[in-house]
Amino acid sequence: MSTGKIDRFQFHDYYQVDELLEENHILARDAVREWVKQEVSPIIEEYSDRAECPTHLFKGLAEIGAFGPSLPEEYGCGGMDEIAYGVIMQELERGDSGVRSMASVQGSLVMYPIYRFGTEAQKRKYLPKLANGELIGCFGLTEPDFGSNPAGMLTNMKDDGDAWILNGSKMWITNSPVADVAIVWGRDEEGKMRGLIVDMELKGVSAPEIKGKWSLRASITGELVFEDVRVPKEQSLEVTGLKGPLSCLSKARYGIAWGAIGAALDCYDSALRYSLERIQFDKPIGQFQLTQKKLAEMITEITKAQLLNWRLGTLANKGKASPAQISMAKRNNVAIALDIAREARQIHGGMGITNEYPVMRHMMNLETVLTYEGTHDIHLLITGHDVTGLNAFK
Repeated sequence: MSTGKIDRFQFHDYYQVDELLEENHILARDAVREWVKQEVSPIIEEYSDRAECPTHLFKGLAEIGAFGPSLPEEYGCGGMDEIAYGVIMQELERGDSGVRSMASVQGSLVMYPIYRFGTEAQKRKYLPKLANGELIGCFGLTEPDFGSNPAGMLTNMKDDGDAWILNGSKMWITNSPVADVAIVWGRDEEGKMRGLIVDMELKGVSAPEIKGKWSLRASITGELVFEDVRVPKEQSLEVTGLKGPLSCLSKARYGIAWGAIGAALDCYDSALRYSLERIQFDKPIGQFQLTQKKLAEMITEITKAQLLNWRLGTLANKGKASPAQISMAKRNNVAIALDIAREARQIHGGMGITNEYPVMRHMMNLETVLTYEGTHDIHLLITGHDVTGLNAFK
């Protein structure tokens, strides 16, 4: 299936940030960019229009190494560094935020907690199959009544000898209707937060799809419902407390900080080309001062975000990237990407609301990206807490 559209995207690197990257970073990025050009761009508008997830892309994402690229090769993963992981997420989100979500949930929120907190047996059992796309995973933290405040979660587990009896529900869970396994967070009888690897085929597990989304329409989203689900204790992750899920969120937020720049680049590139081709008052609209102002501000913000990501990536490679630093990048980069999408839509005029151009789809997607993995305001407060030492959440 194809719309017949041609992906004419040209990369923009105003400050020659590529010179800061290693050869393997550029090779990984360019390979994923070509895959997006061939497999995503020709079909994504149709899938988004139908609000249907292109689930066949899961296998392709596995083949290009997009699932857990920075996890060790011994578990069937890429063994690359954090900058490579970042540029891969950037290129996927240039295609579509939902496609990047498919990959980042699998790698950062399912594979990463198993790698960091799982037993060796769990790693051997799950990671290779998640890396090659044989298994699809999802991450159950957010609940109907607890999003920004995960500490208030109601999902619970009771000790039943060699198993936990799991009850509760989760909301806004990417991939859940098609998932084979879920990382689920809940409280035990002592109130301790624990993580479980839950096989979706267990009795009492259901994952109804959430319909009616105007954003991330090409991503499949659902609930997770647990009714007296008996989960063997050997499926427990070796971590208690909020540090478990929050460390996973930091990994995912890092990927989002990179991914958002992909969406911004796609919108900028489309707006720039349109401004040179669209004639009004006998000249290209790119010759008007207000259009140039928009384009100049777009590439300035993209350049600043590219440098922010590069520095964050170098810190992450050294194990020095703090959750607060990751929050700053996620908040800033998604916010500027959304602003760029809106300005790009204006440059396209009426054509900007059609699926002949990607900007409206990116704009709608970024409204969700601004909110998930920590809202814009929550990340501001994380930065505020970090610089003042005063906790606004209490």
